[in-house]
Amino acid sequence: MADGSAIEWTEATWNPTTGCDRVSAGCDNCYALALAKRLKAMGAAKYQVDGNSKTSGPGFGVTVHPEALALPYRWRQPRLVFVNSMSDLFHAKVPIGFIRDVLAVIADTPQHTYQVLTKRSLRMRRVADRLDWPANLWMGVSVENDVQLDRVEHLREVPAAVRFISAEPLLGPLPGLPLDGIDWVITGGESGPRARPCNPDWVRGIRDGCEDAGVAFFHKQWGGIRPKSLGRELDGRTHDAMPSRVPPVAVVE
Repeated sequence: MADGSAIEWTEATWNPTTGCDRVSAGCDNCYALALAKRLKAMGAAKYQVDGNSKTSGPGFGVTVHPEALALPYRWRQPRLVFVNSMSDLFHAKVPIGFIRDVLAVIADTPQHTYQVLTKRSLRMRRVADRLDWPANLWMGVSVENDVQLDRVEHLREVPAAVRFISAEPLLGPLPGLPLDGIDWVITGGESGPRARPCNPDWVRGIRDGCEDAGVAFFHKQWGGIRPKSLGRELDGRTHDAMPSRVPPVAVVE
């Protein structure tokens, strides 16, 4: 867990699972895969299981961490929590029983608001009716180009209180992005030494579509060598809209 996250659209991260496998173009320069390799070399206990050499890497094998389920109970102040910044909760190797355990913790800590983001939208949809969906859970899918628009359709079929799209890294235009039933869209350019450029017109198209549909729009970054290399402004201003959060529930000491 990292409190005070550098990710602009959240406040903390929580990783009850770690590790993943590349599944689409947005994964090509995965920051988490590179970070897991470094963490393994540093001896971090959660990153000692290696993944497939073709789709994953050192320290990035999918692993569940039951001991991490207790962490949100220790946070006294309400916060916005990104779940699994270093994994994908709906990866096929994460047992449905453990997904239920994670959602149970979310439901049991309503003072916090949780954000879950997946590229495994088909599995998410298939198991949706076997899960209890907490009111303080925001469920999102990654959509890096128009090849992945099916993920939005899958998202619209799950009973999440808030549904969002992360178009990051945005690798192409998303004409006709379906926004009915969507509450929030994040856009962002790729960062790192092999960062692929993000065309401002791609972002403008999404921004304008969100404005027309009444959907909250958040532009995270343009990317570059470092996440903040090219700034965050689009047409002279930042865009930081977010959906309404579930009112915090007082913590009984």
